[in-house]
Amino acid sequence: MTRYFSLRDFDWLLLTFVLLICGLGVMEIYSATLHTKFAGVHTKQVYWIMGGMALMFIMSLIDYHVLLDKIHWFYIASAVSLVAVLLVGKKYLGARRWIQMPGGQHFQPSEWVKLVLILALAKYFSELHREEASVGDIVKAGLMVGVPMLLVLKQPDLGTALTYIPVLVMGLFLGGLRLKHATVILLLGAMIVPVVWHYGLKPYQKQRLVSFREPEADPQGSGYQVQQSLIAVGSGGLWGKGITKGTQTQGMFLPVPQTDFIFAAWCEEHGFVGAVAVLLLYFLLLMRLVHNAQTAPDGAGAFVVMGVVAVLFFHILVNVGMVVGYMPVTGIPLPLMSYGGSSVLFMFLALGIVMNIRMRRFVN
Repeated sequence: MTRYFSLRDFDWLLLTFVLLICGLGVMEIYSATLHTKFAGVHTKQVYWIMGGMALMFIMSLIDYHVLLDKIHWFYIASAVSLVAVLLVGKKYLGARRWIQMPGGQHFQPSEWVKLVLILALAKYFSELHREEASVGDIVKAGLMVGVPMLLVLKQPDLGTALTYIPVLVMGLFLGGLRLKHATVILLLGAMIVPVVWHYGLKPYQKQRLVSFREPEADPQGSGYQVQQSLIAVGSGGLWGKGITKGTQTQGMFLPVPQTDFIFAAWCEEHGFVGAVAVLLLYFLLLMRLVHNAQTAPDGAGAFVVMGVVAVLFFHILVNVGMVVGYMPVTGIPLPLMSYGGSSVLFMFLALGIVMNIRMRRFVN
């Protein structure tokens, strides 16, 4: 049965949380880049947000079942795009992660693959019609995520590759993963870790994964980023130093404060109170998404929304943990706050599908 959709069906509360976070991000990007060669990129961020909102509204009008029915084509296209990155991608700082687009813009396919994987696993598990996932189901789901993950690792982009894991974990959890299977997976993972460490990671990646534990051991080298981040966060105190007044940020001691370390810059200039305010906004956003999953019209819709929750939560957890020295530096941006077109557009597209699912919650 179809029905007329009105703007009243839109989740305006969710959009409010999103725009508040984006607004704070734009403000901090402006402050963090004020005296650098990146000055003015906050304007580009506003354009990305506006474009993302347009895509979100368009996506909310396309029945998500149509996307699920075409997901095999999207999956093939995403795999081809990742191969294209390896062949003709733009190389920057030793990695190929972007494809040069007309107009000087760069497209990062690995960001969009997250959304494809969310939809692919949602369709796969929702069509199993079983309370518990079998070994075959787990292997197939693992391969679906493993292929693009390996292609992204080849770029190399460890941070983005890791963001595919929570999609798989959430899919297996909602798909009925049994405790004994989970135990076997964990044991296999523990056995594979040494192999990946010795043969799968580059030296600088290994250094990043261990240096966060003792950044003071190499303050001018591998521990520099974490060390400066901790100084920035600590110097913010309770209320912060004020916008454009952070010494670590404005003195350009803090690395890439508009992207990976934007939360450290925010903490320095807005203090503990500002940090809590941002984390509260993220918490409200996540809870609103979970609410939308609970009111989804079918299992596939709930899978999709919870997949978005998994990716968003993982990004926040790793980025904030990285900033305060509890996670290795992996280059995972803070959603909706960090500067970057591909990340912003992915997030708004994902939210557009969530809106799509919410607007059909009363459709049988």
